[in-house]
Amino acid sequence: MESTPGGRGVDWLADAAPDPQGCRAEWEASGRGVMLLPAGRRWDVLLVPGPLGHPTFDLLARRAPTGPVYADFADGQLGFLVPVGTAARWVGTGVRSAGPGTWVALPHPAGAGRGLRWLAAPDGSGRLTDPAVLELALHEVAGRLM
Repeated sequence: MESTPGGRGVDWLADAAPDPQGCRAEWEASGRGVMLLPAGRRWDVLLVPGPLGHPTFDLLARRAPTGPVYADFADGQLGFLVPVGTAARWVGTGVRSAGPGTWVALPHPAGAGRGLRWLAAPDGSGRLTDPAVLELALHEVAGRLM
């Protein structure tokens, strides 16, 4: 086990890179900044607009542990890491997805960078947000916002 903050999370995220060891080394050398990683290898990402995403994250966090979720303050959205294949099947209005063939900028699990920070950082366990649970929470929050 690594002794650096977020070490297991870094390992887990870097495993999605074409060169995991090189990715880990570059990320650690960069001072805990942002790394561009491919979606669709270990996880997909559902990108939810902030006004819907923040209350949805709060609802999920109160009910049960969630998978990794990051906030992109520059774009005003939240990224929920979900199982591979979710992006291809997702049909929710206003929710964008990133799956195979797309790359996403992610902050170091122990820090933040360039307008990105983890609301629920990856811990290395591989836990992802269940898309069915996320969908129900999105519907519940959207109903409240109407």
